[in-house]
This record gives sequence, structure tokens and C-alpha cells, in this order.
Amino acid sequence: MSVAFRREGDDEHLEPKFELPIPPGPNLVTERGLSLIAARVAELETQLAGLVDEDAIKKVRRDLRYWLTRQATAQVVPTPDGAAVSFGSTVTFRLNGKARSITLVGDDEADPAAGLLSFTAPLSRALLGAEAGDEIDFGGKTAAIEVLTVNA
Repeated sequence: MSVAFRREGDDEHLEPKFELPIPPGPNLVTERGLSLIAARVAELETQLAGLVDEDAIKKVRRDLRYWLTRQATAQVVPTPDGAAVSFGSTVTFRLNGKARSITLVGDDEADPAAGLLSFTAPLSRALLGAEAGDEIDFGGKTAAIEVLTVNA
């Protein structure tokens, strides 16, 4: 019989399980972000203690490795002074005629729907260093963003 028609087992056709990717660059966090990471670690440790299914244990251990790494590499950034847009700042700006407010946070704390944007996002990178009244080029447009206020 040809090797092409031989089946070793079901496991050989399963998708490989990879580690969760760690975002490149420094792991900057706010005090709130560090608390969220610690809470996630505690939650996963509690889940792990109650599991018996081997696949579930592997999944939770993989998640726990990610969050323990994020906790170990976290660099808490001091509260900004509010003079210019920086990590942890809340900035109100006008883009395409619409006013919006966002807070620049770490990768794991980001929740764009809640106004929490990762400091590595293109919009955040464009705003970094800007002060109230500045006009910033963005998306290939000159003066696309008008910075209205910057708060710590």
C-alpha cells in the first residue's frame, strides 16, 4: 500500500499549538494596566487549579505563560505632566471634523471601543509629543488632526 494512503492517527492532522505572540518593543504599562495583568494572572492560576482536562490545562498554561511574561517585563510609566501627549495622556482632538478623546496605554490594556489606544497604534504615534493647538499630519493628509486638549 502506498504511503500516501496510510493514516498514522488523527493527531497528525491537528493544527500546531503555538505560544501567544508577545508584542515587539518595550512592555510599557500604566498602574491600571499592571493591576489588570496581575488580575489576569490570578484568574488563570485559579482556573488551572480546577481543571482536569489535559487540553484545557495546556491552553490555560499557555495563556498563563504569556501573562507571567507580560507581568515580569512590565515597565510602569509615571503619570504624565499633561504638557504634551505622552504615554498615559488623555488627548482630545479633532479628526475629519469630529472630536474624539483617547488615552494612550500599553498593548495589553488597549480597548479602542473604550477610548484606550495602544501607544504603538499609528494614531497614537502621530499624536505623541503634540501639544494643545498643534495641527498634525496623518493618513497622508496635511494638518489632518487638531489637538484640542492634553490631560495627564
